[in-house]
Amino acid sequence: MLIPHRLRGILALLLVTCIWGTTFPAMKDLSADLSAVWIALLRFALAGLLLAPFLWRARRGDLLAGALLGATLFASFMLQTEGLALTSSNRNAFITGLNVLVVPLLGVLAGKLPPRHIVLAVALALGGLTALCWDGGAWSYGDTLALGGAVCYGIYVKQTEMATRRASHLMALTAMQVITVGVCAALWLLLWELPRHPLDWTLLQQALHQHAPNLLYLGIVATAAIIALQAWGQRHTSANEAAVTYAFEPACAAIAAYFWIGETMGWGGAIGGVLLIAGIIASQWSSSAAETEMPVTVPAAS
Repeated sequence: MLIPHRLRGILALLLVTCIWGTTFPAMKDLSADLSAVWIALLRFALAGLLLAPFLWRARRGDLLAGALLGATLFASFMLQTEGLALTSSNRNAFITGLNVLVVPLLGVLAGKLPPRHIVLAVALALGGLTALCWDGGAWSYGDTLALGGAVCYGIYVKQTEMATRRASHLMALTAMQVITVGVCAALWLLLWELPRHPLDWTLLQQALHQHAPNLLYLGIVATAAIIALQAWGQRHTSANEAAVTYAFEPACAAIAAYFWIGETMGWGGAIGGVLLIAGIIASQWSSSAAETEMPVTVPAAS
């Protein structure tokens, strides 16, 4: 019996979500020996090399839009990764998941009253953050960085929504933004980090040797390969189905963190995580009958 396209699309997005979740403990492991900018450079440069052939068909508009998206994604990635070094991957993942609240909350700043489901989502999210902090200690600087990364990623998702509707070649747009993240990381490294912290080749080689599996996994699987699967899955599912599926990324991250690096979470953290996931789902649950395609985005920890 053939599986319907819609169900196959949902299963594909569920696999995407699980892989996204594994990036948090993988990057947490890397952050012990590599700075955020080195992780960004190595991960996105590898993914960019694999996606570069798609630029062959790129038009000028795709390149410009991809460069803008890549710059925003770089800011989000740096904040998220810097935060990972200062807090647990569980907390970082749950806080990062709040990026789906950013777009509707930007409307509030513009003077638009939020709908009821957004008010409910914010209340659940605040309750979840309170429970997480009660379980894992007071709000920290690392949590603030993670929240800043979530805000940047929410803005990135909104930019992506507009860019993908105008793109001539979607994969060319995606390739350009991935490559831009790598270029931004290289410039940051040359202009900011290396002048302050000269490179120790011995330590870098040791880190690359020790973390080679993580870097290959992040660059090839979690950044380059997963984009194609995500694009295919979203083509066969509705916006709400995709958003609800993505909401389980923090839970996948918590499970991966347990098996990958041995992180655990108490009852308070678990309750907080459930509340945050509920808030994320509520923020995306619309009573409107009209469904639109979700934008194709690159993973946050991603």
